[in-house]
Amino acid sequence: MDFYDLPLCDGVLDALDDMNFTDTTPIQEHSIPPILEGRDLMGIAQTGTGKTAAYLLPVLSMLSEGNYPKDAINCVIMSPTRELAQQIDQAMQGFAYYLDGISSVAVYGGNDGIRYEQEKRGFDTGASIIIATPGRLISHLALGNIDLSRISFFILDEADRMLDMGFADDIMQIAKYLPTERQTIMFSATMPEKIGELAKTILRNPVEVTLALSRPADGIHQSTYICYEGQKLGIIKSIFQQREPRRVIIFAGSKLKVKDLSISLHREGFNVGAMHSDLQQSERDDVMFRFKSQKINILVATDIVARGIDIDDIQIVINYDVPHDAEDYVHRIGRTARAGAEGAAITLVSQKDQPYWRTIEHFLGYSITREPIPAELGDTPEYKKDSKPHKGGKFNSHTKGHKPSGKKPNKPRPNNGKPRGKQHNNKQQ
Repeated sequence: MDFYDLPLCDGVLDALDDMNFTDTTPIQEHSIPPILEGRDLMGIAQTGTGKTAAYLLPVLSMLSEGNYPKDAINCVIMSPTRELAQQIDQAMQGFAYYLDGISSVAVYGGNDGIRYEQEKRGFDTGASIIIATPGRLISHLALGNIDLSRISFFILDEADRMLDMGFADDIMQIAKYLPTERQTIMFSATMPEKIGELAKTILRNPVEVTLALSRPADGIHQSTYICYEGQKLGIIKSIFQQREPRRVIIFAGSKLKVKDLSISLHREGFNVGAMHSDLQQSERDDVMFRFKSQKINILVATDIVARGIDIDDIQIVINYDVPHDAEDYVHRIGRTARAGAEGAAITLVSQKDQPYWRTIEHFLGYSITREPIPAELGDTPEYKKDSKPHKGGKFNSHTKGHKPSGKKPNKPRPNNGKPRGKQHNNKQQ
């Protein structure tokens, strides 16, 4: 579907035209119409499918119509991490470029007092949209810095991650500050039972849009090493001896492993950076800047922190630990081979992670190539292929979408000679 088939306002369509966004993704096609109709919505789709634009475009379009109070905060968007909050804020700046009187403030912890005061000034000067992590927003609410009593839109992005991080009580506490009459929108990559319970609590007769979890891109060469835990570092060193690491992300299962692995690789002479939740925001920003500018070749990160990493030309993704469900596996390795490029995804499978790996292979419907470990590392454990896969993880396999009304705006595609903006990949918004 073309964006011009949707009744979005002129300013939003002009911004999309500047970005060379033409066709909607499936989640956008099925989500934008019901949001424009004022319906609550529960959307299930993996990261990278265009969820940010799916809610920002209709909300911005409705706010631009001027039927909302200009002296109040009209929309609150909740994000599980600072990195995602920053990413949403950047997307919002692009989509709202031609909209007058609509501004946003990103609100997140882990920074100094100057940032806190800047956030307060943003509230006082009438920001239309607040993009916040739960803890920081509660801090402002507790001190009376912000009034949410007149908001019209409450949006939860990556709701499953927020609950995984223990923010369920915070979300419910924030909801108490909101008016009953509001439009609530939730997006999640998965639909565990606790997400269903949250949806029943805060959504009213919602439209459900569920997209099947996509498989890894064809350009990703997937392989695995069956190994003992103590052999993992040796395998990584061997991989880097065969192929010089230029743009590599290594996912580890905990911040302790991230710290230990980054120290070990640094001792081996590799140019490595670590991303974990113990870093201050300024430290995270510095690590990401050095990785993006290729001053760091290898980034070791946890899943939660890595949600905000948005880099196209990743050479290799290494799963130091096997993710515990297929959604995370597809999300992790999807960092490479973007936009039709090729890349490699390597997973190190220890004995305790074999059940999770069998579940992932069962979901994919095929076995991943198994590489032999270097001879000097010794024997490897047996891979028990015939054992039952792990029962954890729920995978969506159907699409339940809201059918667009089919109405088209009575306006031609603009050709007003405006300068074109930066090129973007629609699927990353």
